Amino acid sequence: MILTLIEHEAGLPEDTSLEALTLARDVAEQSGAPLETVVFGDEGGAVADEIGAYGVGAVHAVSHPELDTYAPGAWAESIAQLVDELAPEAVVVPGSARGHEVLAHAAAKLDLAMAANCIEVETGDSYELTRQRWGGTLLEHARLSGETKLLSAAPNEISAEPADGGEAAVQAFEPDLAESDLRVQITRVEESDEEGIPLGEARTVVSGGRGVGSPEGFDKLEELADLLDAAIGSSRAAVNEGWRSHDDQIGQTGTKISPRLYMPCGISGAVQHMVGCKGAENIMAVNTDPEAAIIQKAEYAVIADLHEVVPELNDRLRGIDA
Repeated sequence: MILTLIEHEAGLPEDTSLEALTLARDVAEQSGAPLETVVFGDEGGAVADEIGAYGVGAVHAVSHPELDTYAPGAWAESIAQLVDELAPEAVVVPGSARGHEVLAHAAAKLDLAMAANCIEVETGDSYELTRQRWGGTLLEHARLSGETKLLSAAPNEISAEPADGGEAAVQAFEPDLAESDLRVQITRVEESDEEGIPLGEARTVVSGGRGVGSPEGFDKLEELADLLDAAIGSSRAAVNEGWRSHDDQIGQTGTKISPRLYMPCGISGAVQHMVGCKGAENIMAVNTDPEAAIIQKAEYAVIADLHEVVPELNDRLRGIDA
């Protein structure tokens, strides 16, 4: 059996979880093993309605009187107990912050190795893996052994694809948790006061870097984003200057995006930034330097001053709307 962790919001699976489920189904098909999932939260059982189409046979809905919010130690202990009880061939988690945190804890508890950010798996006595390193700038071929293989799916790299499947059965599971498993929990959630489309979900993203020149320089970029129904982002340089908040940062230490169109303006294209935008289908860069790294990576390039290009583009787009 292949066991997959599903993160969800009110019973709706996160996109990264469906990507992990697609990879896990491929592993299950290679091994001739059933595909099952584990979910947490009172609304976890509702996930069964959404993931049955992905070939899932059973959903293990974890509940505990004291486990009413995210607690990494408790989630990991629950997965470790399920591994002991079900003896799965592999556990696959989404390549999210929670997925990696929980699987790392579970690996330590089970004394097993884990492999992060996998994009391809060939099964056998040991698994042959292709996985991302250095934010996706390097592909590593590795071998993973162990009684149960623990791995995460690289986010935004695997297309979530339903399969011929029926209704998944829901099986309640109550773990035996110690007080120490619950010592770290989320106590409150503070919503960001940032408005607009979240960077990670946007299909079009406009961003600015050091070349924007000032906080006020982003006004025209924000106008362009509004006209394109796009999200607004920035480089790390603009964040370090205090022109934009960290919520806007695109890159290895910021948000990773995968829009249909990405428009970086006044951004040189350092490796750390390219890690964050490599999932973009098309890049249209605006930069005065034809030798800038971002220009070399772009499908389309405008070699000009963004302070001239962006206002002109805004005028043309307003004319179209009119």
